[in-house]
Amino acid sequence: MLLQGPAAARGLVPLVLLLALSGPAAAQPAPAATTAPSGPTPTPVAAPPDTAAPAAAPLTAPAVAPTATPAASPAPAPTPSPSPTPEPWAALQILDSAVPPGEMRRLAWRTGFGYGLVDEPVPVLVARGSSRGPTLCLTAAVHGDELNGIEIVRRVVSGIDPTALKGTVIGVPIVNVHGFQRRSRYLPDRRDLNRYFPGDPEGSLASRVAHDFFGRIIAQCEQLVDVHTGSFYRSNLPQLRADLREPAVVEMTKHFGAITVLHSSAADGTLRGAAVAAGIPAVTMEVGEPNRLQADDVALAVKGLETLLAGMEMSGKRRLWDRAQPVFYESRWVRVDRGGILFSAVELGQSVRPGDVLGTVTDPLSNVYTEITAPIAGRVLGRALNQFVMPGFAAFRIGIETTETEVAEEPPQPSDEAAAADDDQPPN
Repeated sequence: MLLQGPAAARGLVPLVLLLALSGPAAAQPAPAATTAPSGPTPTPVAAPPDTAAPAAAPLTAPAVAPTATPAASPAPAPTPSPSPTPEPWAALQILDSAVPPGEMRRLAWRTGFGYGLVDEPVPVLVARGSSRGPTLCLTAAVHGDELNGIEIVRRVVSGIDPTALKGTVIGVPIVNVHGFQRRSRYLPDRRDLNRYFPGDPEGSLASRVAHDFFGRIIAQCEQLVDVHTGSFYRSNLPQLRADLREPAVVEMTKHFGAITVLHSSAADGTLRGAAVAAGIPAVTMEVGEPNRLQADDVALAVKGLETLLAGMEMSGKRRLWDRAQPVFYESRWVRVDRGGILFSAVELGQSVRPGDVLGTVTDPLSNVYTEITAPIAGRVLGRALNQFVMPGFAAFRIGIETTETEVAEEPPQPSDEAAAADDDQPPN
């Protein structure tokens, strides 16, 4: 049925509303009428619950991501400088000669002073290893009457195979060839060469000889062993005299096997003292007595030096020892109180206690003898040979088992030879 007139108008509103709610426009609700139309009020048609449109979300500006500041480029790593290339292991330049790697040469040192025996050539034995390594110097007969050291240096150097050696060994078996030829401790001018190092080119003859030897040979060394014997009719247990306040010297002494070590500051003018002052670790090796060749002592010293070469990684020849290395930080000389004929009652290396008899001194006229007793406990490191002695003569040297700390708290003791021989000449 068609509605006409006002009724048609009234019926058309719900129909239009229904069509609007069921269509796409339902998202926007129709505004409420402000004036009620005339006639009966139409019943509003409710939209189904499942078709109700949600409220429109408010419009917002799109989020803009912050512009990232580009990170700074890392600084390029510094290019490491290339490590310096070591110089090739070349020939050793010494005494105006070149000793190639892997060879042994016998050279000669001449002072060039132009005076008779002073210009006598001194043999210098050089073993240049086939590969790089330290330079060890061995010297002997700085005092011309000390024969053991000559044989020790000769045996050690002649036993080296330079093709298997790492580094260089320089051996001078007879430094004081002038004293050696005269069976004398001294140079021709009656001076003790071992009181004039490092020497003076404008000094006495001894000073000039010392200066030339030190500058032309010892300056080539990186370590030094100066071999000596007892002086003035005394004999020494094979031992090292070393300044144990020097760390490099202490390290050096550890490579001699079981050779005894005695702490001793070097006397002024000694080759050992001058070498250490120049930055060259050095020790004195004391072996036996003067004017004699003592086979057992020589063999022990050779074994110690070969052990040193192995410890310095210069040689692969290993030597075994059946005992530990004794180290003494202090020693004391025992002097006689009466003159007469001295007879020793102890052996080198023997341990003694306070009151033990070390020897006797007998007056040859009255036949009265006096015992010499040990004032302390220790080990006999040196002793005088049987001979006629005067009161005050230094007859026995006792090594005392003290610690390094105890020695540091005491005043320094006299050097070895100065304590034993008061008539040594000081350098002028």
